[in-house]
Amino acid sequence: MTKANQTGQYPVLPLRTEVHLPGTVAPLEIGREASIRAIESASKDDGFIVVIPQKNPSVREPGAKDLLDIGVRAHVVQVLRHGPNRLTAIVKFQDRVRIENVVAGEPFLVADVSVPAITSSLPEAELAKLAASARAHLVVISTDEAEAKGEKREGKEERSSEKSDKGEKKESKEPRLGKLDPASIAALTDASEIADLASQFVELERDDQTFLLCELDPALRLQKLLPEFERRATVLRIKADLGAELEGEIAKTQRERVLRDRARQIQEELGEADDNAEIDELRKRVDDSKMSPEARAAARKQLSRMSMMPSASPEYNIANTYVETLLDIPWGTYTDDRIDVPAARALLEVEHSGLDKVKKRILEFIAVRKLKPDKQGPILLLAGPPGVGKTSLGRSIATALGRKYVRISLGGVRDEAEVRGHRRTYIGALPGRIVAGLKKAGSMNPVFVLDEIDKMSSDMRGDPSSAMLEVLDPEQNGEFVDHYVEVPVDLSRVMFLATANNLESIPGPLFDRMELVELAGYTSLEKLAIAKNHLVAKQIGEHGLDNGRVAFPDESLLEIIHGYTREAGVRNLERELASVCRSAAVDIASDKTDAVTVDHERIERALGPVKYTKDSILLAPEVGRVMGLAWTPVGGEVLPIEARIYKGKGELRLTGQLGDVMKESATAAVSWVRSNSVRLGIDHDQILASDIHIHLPQGGIKKDGPSAGVALTCAVVSVLTKRPIRHDIALTGEIDLRGRVMPVGGIKEKLLGAHRAGCKIVLLPEKNRNDTLDLPAEVTTTMEIRFISKVDEALALVLGDAPATTATSGGMIPPPVTTPKASTQGLPTS
Repeated sequence: MTKANQTGQYPVLPLRTEVHLPGTVAPLEIGREASIRAIESASKDDGFIVVIPQKNPSVREPGAKDLLDIGVRAHVVQVLRHGPNRLTAIVKFQDRVRIENVVAGEPFLVADVSVPAITSSLPEAELAKLAASARAHLVVISTDEAEAKGEKREGKEERSSEKSDKGEKKESKEPRLGKLDPASIAALTDASEIADLASQFVELERDDQTFLLCELDPALRLQKLLPEFERRATVLRIKADLGAELEGEIAKTQRERVLRDRARQIQEELGEADDNAEIDELRKRVDDSKMSPEARAAARKQLSRMSMMPSASPEYNIANTYVETLLDIPWGTYTDDRIDVPAARALLEVEHSGLDKVKKRILEFIAVRKLKPDKQGPILLLAGPPGVGKTSLGRSIATALGRKYVRISLGGVRDEAEVRGHRRTYIGALPGRIVAGLKKAGSMNPVFVLDEIDKMSSDMRGDPSSAMLEVLDPEQNGEFVDHYVEVPVDLSRVMFLATANNLESIPGPLFDRMELVELAGYTSLEKLAIAKNHLVAKQIGEHGLDNGRVAFPDESLLEIIHGYTREAGVRNLERELASVCRSAAVDIASDKTDAVTVDHERIERALGPVKYTKDSILLAPEVGRVMGLAWTPVGGEVLPIEARIYKGKGELRLTGQLGDVMKESATAAVSWVRSNSVRLGIDHDQILASDIHIHLPQGGIKKDGPSAGVALTCAVVSVLTKRPIRHDIALTGEIDLRGRVMPVGGIKEKLLGAHRAGCKIVLLPEKNRNDTLDLPAEVTTTMEIRFISKVDEALALVLGDAPATTATSGGMIPPPVTTPKASTQGLPTS
């Protein structure tokens, strides 16, 4: 028995775990890009493709060496798309093929194949006996499976009959394997086809399925399958023998259930019934609670189910837990708001220094609540660097309003069920964190802090940020549905506060539902006030140094603030104060002294040498070095930028782990300088004969963004003209090819960073003037802010070695005083 060799070239579809034999129709779930392209190519051509199992299922992108030698030529019947990266192909597997040569690997595998000869190692008579035995077993097994499938489909066919009467057509999604009635099976004569068909009705491991695919001898395949058929036939005989006994057991169980129901009724008539005190108590609590009608109906339904089942049943415990959860939700319980604006203002001032913008917004909310009590609660997003008091502010707001306080941390949450809860079909199901928070608060209108909302992420278990959309939408959260509770829960009177460090990681739809309140950070005087009013007392109490044993003069606190911390918040300041307190505690506990006044010596002994100095950034004017400004999630910082030139071919080299946007800014800066070289007094031939190297120190930190354009331009001009840049100036702004200065973001954070670094003058884009209106007085009085609209104005100031005069209206700056050595040809003026 042989088949003639045939050759052809087909797309190849590798399968990781599945093994399919000829003569079947099956759906294939396709997710790999190369496989999708192979299916699409086959569909556009003649519809044929070669399906080959992988040798190793763990290989994600298989090549020619990862495939078996034998596959199946198949016809793609239908393709169902589920999105851009997922489709289902209905495939009819036809005949075995051998891979002769893989001719292409991109964009998908393509191979030359041939149909191998099918030969038997047994004589025709013995092969016919094996085929007849397999046919006999196949008739019995296929008949049993057909009956089982018929019973399962009977109900579906009855339900679909009404639709069919109306003329609707509904095709089955299950692949049709053809008629498998005894007559059609008996008509099979080819031993290879019988073996392939029989393999569908036995459970085999992948290695056994691979053997059946690659083995070309039908006799060996039938010999492999016959023991499995005999075991399957034995199971069917046992099932038939036990059928009557099983039916008797079912009937017995039903009789016992009826008898138990009658016994309970008799006991109730005689007054001897043992009433279920637990169910009655739950029913009374449900009736007396203030839960919504939907929740009460759901609780009563579960109580009715509990009364009909034994208390030891797992379903009884699940229903009991569900009812208890509904009762624990504080339905209809609200705390009265403390509508006292002056008292709330005083409380916020005492507990928090600075944060005027946030305090103003809270006082506005209290005032509106007084005038309109039914106003829905706001959803505020407190955004700022770590340590500025975002989380602790929520507790102060709850105290000021007289509300309950609850906080949940969303950092690292990946599962949608953390927000919406688990469905009760799962073992160990629980409500989500929102409902759990209401239970903890005992009130339906608490101050609810959603901490670190920017650090949620998504994976295969869902997207929790999408689940938050309903929670934080005032138009929807009046009927928030938790998957576990499955009844609406009113969140409209909850005051939600969210905290975040990085706004870019918050999805747009979620960010749109919240009102942004930015906390840029603290100035030195604000940190001094926080330390005196809060941190020092807290650390003295925690270290047992009460009764005046330790004193912190203002000058000592400022020394710690300036010399040992450089941050937007106060967390590091609190750590340093704790270190000083520990040092004092050692001396007091050792009876060396009774009291300690913290001075310079004590600070150095406890904290070591000074870590930060204002002069540590730039000590004097330098050629090619300028101070830019950068925004980070932990606050603003100064960003040194260096430029050097050397003989070369006019190339630009950028180092310091710069992002694509910053590289483009550097390219734009160099292009502007080259196009204005004559006016700037720069020899154009010198530019063509020199390479420019721009470097940003701290190369281990990634840097990106367009706001360094002005600083990059100043550094390039300085190094080409050999004129030093003033060391007390920091600047920020984006430039275009016309030399105009464009607005940038993070102005307040950048200004606070420049103030911490000791800068005297800061240059900002003119269009960012409004961003400086709410700066602390400490910043505006100790640091001069200039506004520029063209890069020429920046060059006129930063390239002077003498202090510039006060800026005129509109941010225009007079020309600086230049050194005799510096060239004045084409000097930019305002």
